[in-house]
Amino acid sequence: MQQAGDSSAGDGLVDATALGQAVREGRTTASALMRESLDRARNDKLGAIAFFDEEMGLSAAVAFDELVADGAADTMPFAGVPFLVKGLGNAAKGLPGHAGSRAIAARVGKPERDSLIFERFRRAGLLPFGVTSCPSFGLSVTSEPTEDPVARNPWNPEYSPGGSSSGAAAAVASGIVAIAHATDAAGSIRIPAACCGLPALKPSRGLVPNAPEFSNHLMGITGELVIARSVRDIAAALFAVSGHVKGPYGDQSLTGGPIRGLRIALVDTAPAGLGAEQANAIRSTEPILSSHGHTIVDIDTAKLDSIVERTDAIARMFLSISEANWIDSLDIGDDELHPAVADNAAQGRKRTAAELFRADSEAARLAHECWRIFENVDVIAMPVLGRAPIKIGQTDRTHADADGTWSFMGSYAPRATLANVCGLPAMVIPRGLDQAGLPLSLQLIGPIGSDLLLLHIAHQLEDDAPWPFLAPIAGGLN
Repeated sequence: MQQAGDSSAGDGLVDATALGQAVREGRTTASALMRESLDRARNDKLGAIAFFDEEMGLSAAVAFDELVADGAADTMPFAGVPFLVKGLGNAAKGLPGHAGSRAIAARVGKPERDSLIFERFRRAGLLPFGVTSCPSFGLSVTSEPTEDPVARNPWNPEYSPGGSSSGAAAAVASGIVAIAHATDAAGSIRIPAACCGLPALKPSRGLVPNAPEFSNHLMGITGELVIARSVRDIAAALFAVSGHVKGPYGDQSLTGGPIRGLRIALVDTAPAGLGAEQANAIRSTEPILSSHGHTIVDIDTAKLDSIVERTDAIARMFLSISEANWIDSLDIGDDELHPAVADNAAQGRKRTAAELFRADSEAARLAHECWRIFENVDVIAMPVLGRAPIKIGQTDRTHADADGTWSFMGSYAPRATLANVCGLPAMVIPRGLDQAGLPLSLQLIGPIGSDLLLLHIAHQLEDDAPWPFLAPIAGGLN
């Protein structure tokens, strides 16, 4: 069986896989790629990068070129490829995790060791050299509010690149790097990928490690991986970091399953309404999916949205309690926080242990309800965004407090929390541009452990309807 991501779709595409192959074959060097990325980083006009370390990047690249000369990089899929780290998530040695907050940056030093996922990123050949921008404490589906540079959408800088992996998506779409680290606790990988016209995967629960600190565990709702330019890059990254997570879950295995004859539901509605172009991005996949032998089936959207209503509440509880604990452990005062962040933490402090226990138990029941849904359907295709990306500054009013922030998140990114609370994999696929020239997208959601199945379908869509890019990648070979 063909491995997910391996086909001719990527052959003419300059992505992280192509750059790694070029380094291994001696057609370029890690040092040359790093110099190109650093030059783009110095001239970043989109607010994608909050911090970068030229010395770190160049010294890592020089050392990597020595590995290549010794033949020690022959099996690394991303040999010598520059890499950016999200400032919220698992730690990368020497790069500050600041969470879009000066209060955090002032209290937390640079990590002295890699987390397990970054050990694996490096073993795959990726060379971290900087940190991308994100909204304050990740509490937004846009790039605001933040004390980082305000990230902007490469397709139109007046618009947001989404959040909270805002800078990661902007950096990849603008070509500063070919691939960047991202995290997702309530859509934070998928939303910016959709806003910037990029593929991305929020992995199944337990597939990617949070060890050894488990600082981004959040009761199991988070997923970490990358935002990239091709499905094969997403697949290669998943293979590089997944399994043997050394944590609270049994190891998941990556198995492909059949890639024809699947039952796929197309959901072209959203509880708070769905833009016409967003709905058409879902419906327009039907002939492509049918041509690959899949059957389009119906699904009870009322049942689905009943589950989502409860996952929204659970995600909000988990994240507000986590945020309150984080802020209090560092003795951060409300005067150092954006009002919505302070309000969210205050609401978290009011939650009781009994409420948290009930929410955790409810999350387990909802995960079971999803298993029941997937008895009758293999994959669900649904919107990532309810509307087009929004303009910078447009969330100032809606993000004045926690209630407004969460209400906006639920309408802008419908059903985002379903995958997080229930542990499901969710794959974003670009679907061209709308009439305003901004990206359209959809997401595929399957049962826990169906990550490779989603990647297979994503690759079929990528083959049949390749997506456009604005700018070549730094060091690109075409």
